[in-house]
Amino acid sequence: MRIAITVDPYYPVPPPEYGGIERIVDFVVRGLQARGHEITLFAHPQSTASKNLIGYGVPPHQGLRARALELRQVGWGLWHRRRQLDVILSWGRLAALLPVLPLRRLPKIQRYCRGSVPWESVNKAVCLAGDSICFVGSSTSVYGDRSDCGRTVGRWQTIFDGVELEKYRFVEQVAPDAPLVYLGRLEAMKGVHTAIAVAKASGRKLIIAGNKVMTSPDLGYFDQEVAPHLDGRQVEYIGPVNDRQKSELLGRCAALLFPTQYKEGFGIVMAEAMACGTPVLATPCGSVPEVVRDNVNGFVCPGVDDFVVAVRKLSDIDRAAVRRDCEQRFNAEAIVSQFEQLCDAMVQSTRR
Repeated sequence: MRIAITVDPYYPVPPPEYGGIERIVDFVVRGLQARGHEITLFAHPQSTASKNLIGYGVPPHQGLRARALELRQVGWGLWHRRRQLDVILSWGRLAALLPVLPLRRLPKIQRYCRGSVPWESVNKAVCLAGDSICFVGSSTSVYGDRSDCGRTVGRWQTIFDGVELEKYRFVEQVAPDAPLVYLGRLEAMKGVHTAIAVAKASGRKLIIAGNKVMTSPDLGYFDQEVAPHLDGRQVEYIGPVNDRQKSELLGRCAALLFPTQYKEGFGIVMAEAMACGTPVLATPCGSVPEVVRDNVNGFVCPGVDDFVVAVRKLSDIDRAAVRRDCEQRFNAEAIVSQFEQLCDAMVQSTRR
């Protein structure tokens, strides 16, 4: 198949450090290419996942003018190549598909990885594209709650995010006093302050890794809520980590704390921890109840007290079972297969 894959141009594919969506796009692009499909990638100009790269973007990607130009770059790029494509797989903005939405012989797949869906735009897209468009959520939580009218617009299915298992070393056993870890952006909605409270209440060391957020509304969050607790002993901050450092860090820790305060579409770091055999303790927001299985790969914890109880029960978790569950549900090869099958099904359906 000749597949166009689009992604917002904020980070290269693959990303050098932070960039969860771009990591998924990277292994999907490479996986589909390895299976003989021709991929045209619309992405950040420094992307290397595909030799057929259409680099675009207007740094710093802020303001209506820059956004409009980026949408135009993708939309008309797809339009000009419409006869050279069998299917479009979009990780970017739905609005970028506007020029090709009316082309009902050209199948489109729109991927959503965040906790909210622009339902009005989805409805308009379905009106224009009919059955030539379908939608994919990184978890059912992305599209399952449509409280405003009680129904879901368009055809939807779930394909989880995943991880390349070979990048993460499985650690079968850690020390009884192994530290807890928080890995992610250091901002209020990610709940770093909750992770610190859990570590102190349970008497365990906490290692914090990730990028400081230096923009509003979290400009002062690190200095006010994280820095005062850093003592180098019980609570330690080590900064951003690359893939090699991430595997080593997650593998040597007793559990990943994922105390998110908002509806995450998936939370790739959970799968990364599980690939190392490390259980996940997480709040029941967004995808968490779909990803975390109590007593199998971690625990769902509504509050700090629940986290503390779960920390005491970590010895009940079989780290080999955590890894097996990850292999079965979040293996990159399985995710690529699901996208390949969906692309093929969409192509076949539009040819009837």
